[in-house]
Amino acid sequence: MKVNLEYLEGKLESLDGEELMKIKDNINCLFQHCIQALGEEHPIRVVNALQTLCALIRGVHQKNKSTSGFDIINMLMGFDKAELCMKNLMESLDSLLCAEGSESLKSLCLKLLLCLVTVTDNISQNTILEYVMINSIFEAILQILSHPPSRREHGYDAVVLLALLVNYRKYEEMIQLLYEFKYMTIYAAQLRLGLEKPKNSSSALSDGTIIKFQCPDQIVVWSVNPYIVKLSIVDDEATLNGMGLVIAQALSEYNRQYKDKEEEHQSGFFSALTNMVGSMFIADAHEKISVQTNEAILLALYEAVHLNRNFITVLAQSHPEMGLVTTPVSPAPTTPVTPLGTTPPSSDDEHRLHSGKLCLIILTCIAEPMRHRKKAADKNLPCRPLVCAVLDLMVEFIVTHMMKEFPMDLYIRCIQVVHKLLCYQKKCRVRLHYTWRELWSALINLLKFLMSNETVLLAKHNIFTLALMIVNLFNMFITYGDTFLPTPSSYDELYYEIIRMHQSFDNLYSMVLRLSTNAGQWKEAASKVTHALVNIRAIINHFNPKIESYAAVNHISQLSEEQVLEVVRANYDTLTLKLQDGLDQYERYSEQHKEAAFFKELVRSISTNVRRNLAFHTLSQEVLLKEFSTIS
Repeated sequence: MKVNLEYLEGKLESLDGEELMKIKDNINCLFQHCIQALGEEHPIRVVNALQTLCALIRGVHQKNKSTSGFDIINMLMGFDKAELCMKNLMESLDSLLCAEGSESLKSLCLKLLLCLVTVTDNISQNTILEYVMINSIFEAILQILSHPPSRREHGYDAVVLLALLVNYRKYEEMIQLLYEFKYMTIYAAQLRLGLEKPKNSSSALSDGTIIKFQCPDQIVVWSVNPYIVKLSIVDDEATLNGMGLVIAQALSEYNRQYKDKEEEHQSGFFSALTNMVGSMFIADAHEKISVQTNEAILLALYEAVHLNRNFITVLAQSHPEMGLVTTPVSPAPTTPVTPLGTTPPSSDDEHRLHSGKLCLIILTCIAEPMRHRKKAADKNLPCRPLVCAVLDLMVEFIVTHMMKEFPMDLYIRCIQVVHKLLCYQKKCRVRLHYTWRELWSALINLLKFLMSNETVLLAKHNIFTLALMIVNLFNMFITYGDTFLPTPSSYDELYYEIIRMHQSFDNLYSMVLRLSTNAGQWKEAASKVTHALVNIRAIINHFNPKIESYAAVNHISQLSEEQVLEVVRANYDTLTLKLQDGLDQYERYSEQHKEAAFFKELVRSISTNVRRNLAFHTLSQEVLLKEFSTIS
């Protein structure tokens, strides 16, 4: 019999709390029978069971949004049978996902898991997921990602599911939950913290990795999310490449839909990311993003980069499969028409800034362990080190976002990314062949923008924090440039650019000097910029008179670049600079202390969007039963 999902969910939602409790035993029985049916030989029965489980989980949760997770567990399974029910359910789903059987069944298994994870907006309040932590399906997800046929069919859902599971109680190491129920049992996840059992527990069972506590008046849960631990140590190349390919395809799909962005002919994972970020960063604050923002796939990328050190190698690789046109085995594409976890098109500037922030956080994580490669001997080769793509993107961001609604937070993150790259190059003495002039020019133009909009910007932001970071980037080049700039002429060009744009630095000095000598709000912040400008001013004051003298002696009204460089090269020896400490130091990225609130809200938004997109067409039986039209 066909499952009427809408009717079953609607019926559950129509009942009040007392009516629902009266049929609790029936719901428990139906839930258990569905789990048993997952082992049936006939796939139609398995499909019906999976569909019914989805309807029960969603229907009960919709009716009991305000109640605790343990109420939900009791309503669906009963406390006394919850442990065994969930163990059997997760084992059946794991078997179906790993089997060589129906692709439609695998798809529905993933939908059920996504339904289970996202029935609450805050997934960390969905206590039923504690059983999903204990009975891990992590290996089944990896198997999907590592095998091309299953990855093409189910990779997108698998990656989104993994990203959400990683965020279950991500910031909690010990949770204490108080309830009035007596003698309830719950498992803790893997005990990697070495904690002792609580004194008030009536019993404790241990098999070395899992401990069960049974307390008369309260439940104490020690949990370390096993999906975080397992994702952090994945080193299988096929799995990591599979995950990267799924993410890359989703980002490429975003790029294809973005009509105003020039089509990118390069293939590769990182090219897809940079194009998506570029299309998201638009200078005109009133211009709308024309396609949905795929926050779920960006979250998956972030977790892979942040947690797994091995994933960084995937970023610089080309993925030929991205350019292949394949015919899927089933009608469902790898990336759904309305991808799970996407945010509808919006002109809301705040939302766009949040999406941009997520992208820059990803780039920050990439920049810290950045892998560099020496330049290839053949200049005609199209490949460049990954760091060049990051720098290109940062330059693009700098020059395209000098607007009225100034995104100060994003600019600070952008400059931090550049700074971390320079610190790595200085430390490892990597001489990167890059068009550094574009970066220097972008930074100077940003300083000019800050100065020309001083009054408006100071009403909202401490622009001196950003100005100090920019000046110190130049100080990095001045002090350590000889260790990472590709040639001596590159160092000469740095001095040429500073001298050529000396008026901008002079104006900046005048502005910060004015504010640092007043007893106003910005006195201390402006003073820091004043002190940071000492070497830049020394260069300007040292070379400008010599350039003017050279022009006068040689009767030249306007010197060429080469003539200025000749003067610079001839007068290095008499230049005196001050050693500035701490230029190559930076604060490492920390999610828990600085970004936890941002990611909690992001995961909440993704959970809501996934649940909404799962609600109707993605669980329709029409497609799922098509391949099971006859029973043998």
